[in-house]
Order: sequence, then C-alpha cells, then structure tokens
Amino acid sequence: MALEHAILVSLLEKPGSGYELARRFERSIGYFWTATHQQIYRVLKRMESDGMLAVRTVPQQGRPDKKEYSAAAPGRAALAQWLHEPIEPESLRHDLAVKIRGAAFDDPASLIREVERHQQAHRDRLARYLAGELRDFTGPDAPAPLDAGQELQHVVLRGGIAQERMTIAWLDDVLATLHRLGRSAPSAPPSPRTA
Repeated sequence: MALEHAILVSLLEKPGSGYELARRFERSIGYFWTATHQQIYRVLKRMESDGMLAVRTVPQQGRPDKKEYSAAAPGRAALAQWLHEPIEPESLRHDLAVKIRGAAFDDPASLIREVERHQQAHRDRLARYLAGELRDFTGPDAPAPLDAGQELQHVVLRGGIAQERMTIAWLDDVLATLHRLGRSAPSAPPSPRTA
C-alpha cells in the first residue's frame, strides 16, 4: 500500500488540513499505517499537483488561512482501482526475533532488558488502542449504531488489539525462556538447526 491510499481513505472519511490529517495518523490510522508529518505534507503536495485532491482555503481568525483537502474524482478513481487489485500477504520482518535466535550464540539472559522494553512498548500501544476503542466505538459517548465506515474502522482496530495481545503473550513466553536459559549455563555450544 502506498501512503497515497491511506491519505485518500482518511480524506474520504473526513476532509481536513495537513495538520488534521497528521493527527489522524497519530490517533487512528497509525493503528495500521505510520507516516511522519513531513511525509504526509510531501505526498499531499504531490497528490494536489496530480489532481487527486481538491483543496479549499479556510479563513481563520488570528492565524493564517488553512488548506482543507478532500479527495477529488481522480483520487477516488485511483483508490477504487487499488481496492480491486489483489495484494500479497505481508511478509514479516522482525529484528527482535532474529536477535532472540542469535542469543543462542551469546548469553540469552543479555536480551532480557531489550525484550522487556519491547513488551512495555506493546503494552503501551495496547492501552492506547483500548482507550481509542472505548472513546470511539464501545464507550458511553460512542455513536450507536455504528455506520459502515465506523464498523470497518472498528474491525481494523480490533485486529490491532488482537495483534498486540498476541505479541505481549509471545514476549511473556520469550522472557520466561530467557530467564530459564539464563539460570542454566550451557555445557556446549548449541548445534545449528534449521527453521
């Protein structure tokens, strides 16, 4: 997926300025796609010049006018075309998993702090996802019933929640293994194994 597609989806959900779009990436789109403010502004400029976005100037009091972006017909067509194209399942690149395997050739216990750091990051992300779910989909202030767009946003968020819970459980297992291996000194170097 290109950043352009994530931007088009966000702008079809709700037009907004570059700043507002960047905030959405931090708050909800970031569940499945991350981008820096600079990347977003650079792609917005290119999409505007390619005719994929409509832009209107919104006057503001005491501040410079802002540009509000929305998807133009060519942008909608590009997104529709992409939605109908098959995509390959994602390949997983996981540096921590490689480090864990590599620990067989060093002191496995030396990875405990790093794994704990990753685990805390995933716990923090899970907490943000759960807070967002309560705020936007399941809490007392959430709309009821949800419209189709909200239902689809929620199902993506539920996938992120499930993934974070699975990762935390896996890291619990990794930590237990590292602690167990750290208590027992290896008598011989490990033999090479295939995956």
